[in-house]
Amino acid sequence: MSNEIRLILTTFSHENAAFAVVRSLLDERLIACGTLIPGVRSLYRWKGAIEESSEVQVLLKTSCDRAALCMARLEQLHPYEVPEIMELEPKAVSGPYAEWIRDFSGGSQENL
Repeated sequence: MSNEIRLILTTFSHENAAFAVVRSLLDERLIACGTLIPGVRSLYRWKGAIEESSEVQVLLKTSCDRAALCMARLEQLHPYEVPEIMELEPKAVSGPYAEWIRDFSGGSQENL
């Protein structure tokens, strides 16, 4: 059952930008849920230098069928020049939660 669920990771420099993009993805029915985790600290190499940034980690939950569309739309909406956009396939997901994620993408509209 978990192979039908995808988790997409991204980061933003500001919580307001993250909120706006997550809200757009929800409105467009590309995700069932987005979780914003403020206060993460990123260290990375960028244009020959080591950079440090305070960021907001965002976890997007979607179905396998919507993942590619979600990633493409996220890339369009994202303010970063090279945004972190990664799709993960959970090894295990609880049955009721997986069903809720799948339902948002074309099944029952009751929980949407």
